[in-house]
Amino acid sequence: MRQASKRQGDSQSMYMIQKGIQVGFPIILGYIPVALTYGVLASQSGMSLLDLTLMSALVYAGASQFMGVNMMAASASAIEIVVATFVLNFRHFIMSLSFMNEIRDRVSLKGRVGLSLGLTDETFAVASMNKEKAEEEKGVFFYATIYMAAYLSWVIGSFVGGLLGEVIPERLSQSMGIALYAMFIGLLIPSVKKEIKFGFIAIIAMLINVIANQFVSSGWAIVLGTVFGGLTGVYFLKEKQQ
Repeated sequence: MRQASKRQGDSQSMYMIQKGIQVGFPIILGYIPVALTYGVLASQSGMSLLDLTLMSALVYAGASQFMGVNMMAASASAIEIVVATFVLNFRHFIMSLSFMNEIRDRVSLKGRVGLSLGLTDETFAVASMNKEKAEEEKGVFFYATIYMAAYLSWVIGSFVGGLLGEVIPERLSQSMGIALYAMFIGLLIPSVKKEIKFGFIAIIAMLINVIANQFVSSGWAIVLGTVFGGLTGVYFLKEKQQ
């Protein structure tokens, strides 16, 4: 009886893992080219292969890593990089609280803590669209598979990009930096189509960054642009709700 139950549990675990791979595959396809670009740019900005790979493994935040590399290339101080990264990644607190609150009655505390470490913008979106999996037996394996697949694709892609950065001509690698801007534009345009105010928020953040850059270092200019751009967004969203 126990062996039959164990086999059934193992079968359900494998089913959830397979579903996780299936649902998470588009994320993998999206992460790899951006991770390769990060690895190439980080390598040619002076970071060692070990450092840029560890940054992906420990920080695991694409936008912040690109920003960090650019700030290091601009000789920004460590405190500027840390503060800018913290501000840019603050949304992860909100995402974690939101999703973990949805599954708190169906996933153990240990499971929720582990899952929270793998949340990114993309995995949060996919997991939120599949919240019903938490109610199924072994549902935690579904989410863990998505998060692990995304994480490994980002770290491995960064490592391979670091290797390529040593052989790709610098002129070619600099053109790859457009991948980050293309990604942000791709995320912004759908929002602007729904509500033009999102476009104004982006423009305001850009202008604050440009103006602040005349008085403070580029690192603090990024921090100010992010903070005040975000506060502008809060005002517009609040006004919309009213």
